[in-house]
Amino acid sequence: MGGALVAMSAMLISPLALADFSRLAQLQQKGFVISAEARLIDAPKATLGQINPQALRSPASVTKAYLAAAALSRFGPQHRFTTRLASLAELDDNGVLSGDLIFDGGGDPGLTSEDLWRLVQRLQQAGVREVRGALVVNQWRFGPVQCLTTDRCEARTRVDNSYSAPLSSAGVNFGNWCVNVAPASRSGQAARITHCDGPSSLVRVDNRVITKPDNSGTELSAERVTDANGDLMRISGQISTNARARDIYRGASDSAAQTAQTLHAMLTRAGIAITDAPRVSAERLPQWTQTLAVVEGKPLQELLLRTMNYSNNYMADVLALTLVETPRAELHQAGQALEGFARGLPGHGSATFESGSGLTTGNRTSAHGVNVMLESMFHETALFPSFVAAFQSPVNGVMRFIRRGPQTFQNNVMIKTGTLNQPFAVRAAAGYFRTASGRWGVFSVLVNGNARTPYLSWSDVLAPLSQDLDAMILTH
Repeated sequence: MGGALVAMSAMLISPLALADFSRLAQLQQKGFVISAEARLIDAPKATLGQINPQALRSPASVTKAYLAAAALSRFGPQHRFTTRLASLAELDDNGVLSGDLIFDGGGDPGLTSEDLWRLVQRLQQAGVREVRGALVVNQWRFGPVQCLTTDRCEARTRVDNSYSAPLSSAGVNFGNWCVNVAPASRSGQAARITHCDGPSSLVRVDNRVITKPDNSGTELSAERVTDANGDLMRISGQISTNARARDIYRGASDSAAQTAQTLHAMLTRAGIAITDAPRVSAERLPQWTQTLAVVEGKPLQELLLRTMNYSNNYMADVLALTLVETPRAELHQAGQALEGFARGLPGHGSATFESGSGLTTGNRTSAHGVNVMLESMFHETALFPSFVAAFQSPVNGVMRFIRRGPQTFQNNVMIKTGTLNQPFAVRAAAGYFRTASGRWGVFSVLVNGNARTPYLSWSDVLAPLSQDLDAMILTH
């Protein structure tokens, strides 16, 4: 029955009139510039629609699709980043380590507190009971990385979000402090605020949250500010007495230092005494460094699901930095690695990447180039399942704003979106589609504004795009 309805719908649509980007093209009348292309990738190949397909535009977070392709090609879907605790000192029979305990950051973009607890447990299993030295968090691979965006540069002193955390190969919890806000037992009292990983807070807290009566609603705002005494979380608002506790994440001013404080607290709670205060280092470790405990992160294919689905900028840029083979990597080198990957794709054309996240507006590629990359991955039999799984199906999209458009678009498309608002508007989308007859296609749409164009909402782009793709799908 469903197949008959699709066939009937296809007969009612004029391919010449509707199966193109005619609706999307109307945005050009408002001053927006577009690079768009949709084409079938199985034989016989056919271009279904295009608008300046070779023009270079900012792809915003569609950049992450290049990153996913490059990382899978470099490491493979099952690659795991390794994090370890090591030392240059010997461990005696009494469990005493007479020297520093070194946290060797392996560049795992998905490292969490759970992984740190495993490291601590394995350190105990190795027999370590006391460290007569310091905990040294080592970020010799990369970090602190030079900030290239206004958000990350401003985050050195103040931040009210979680995505602007500074980059480090030794970061944990995406470079964020996490505090838990719970109501006090009685209305009128200050809320209870603790660290997400323990009974106290590891970061200073300015608690301005008041507990209100049952069902009064919860409204919280938070920012991390940094002064001469270090990081401080300022939490304001209200929470009702019968509300559930809330976790709040804000980027730290120094990701490696945040790891040092978090891990030091865990070691102390586990009963492992440490003589000296924790510190951060960027010196490369000698080859003879003794490994005491190791934890492996999640497989790359799982990391890419989070990076792509949630468009996690911290994970994307950390992962891009792991593509750089030399120590002390910076984002421009990560961008060069992505450019090298693109140059290796026959027919791709020019591309410029300054980051793996797409936060930097200097990233440039074309709709045709994006489609060349997508088609290349389609033909990588061993990699394509992991690659396409990181895209979203609109009907089940993690990002709710893509759950719109005709039913065929909702169910027959896998999509990655990109968004920027400053210094100019970018709304980008790319991915795969299946036609009514089961054929595979790729599409890419890069819409860019300028200082004079009006605000560009996602509905302004998704409404015409979904209708244009819907017509292409139904007529083929």
